[in-house]
Amino acid sequence: MKIDEITGMSDEQLGLTLKDTEKTLFQLRFQSATDRLETPSEIRKAKRDIARIKMVQRQRQLTKLAALPDADLRKQLDEIATKTEGPGKRRAKRAQVRVETLLANRTTKKGSGK
Repeated sequence: MKIDEITGMSDEQLGLTLKDTEKTLFQLRFQSATDRLETPSEIRKAKRDIARIKMVQRQRQLTKLAALPDADLRKQLDEIATKTEGPGKRRAKRAQVRVETLLANRTTKKGSGK
C-alpha cells in the first residue's frame, strides 16, 4: 500500500485498515511458524504498511493537538498532570512535555510579534 492511498483515507478507514493489516500479519507469522510461506516478503510488506498507517494516524493526532486553543491545551495539561503516577506514567509525562512545549512556543510567538 502506498502512502498516497493511506493519506487519502479517513480516520475510520485507517483504523479498519490497520486492524485488517495486523490480522494479516498475525496470520502470516502463524503460517510462517507452521508451514512454509510462498512469499516471505509479505511479512515485511505488512509491517511497513502498519508503520505507515500508524505514522499517518500520529500526524493527524498531532495536527489536531496543535489546532486546539490555549484554554483547551491547559485543560488537557491539568488532566495529564493527574496521570503521572502509576502505570502509564512515562506516556503521560511525554504528553505533558509535548503540551507544555506547544504552549511555550505559542507564548513566545505571541510575545515576539508585538
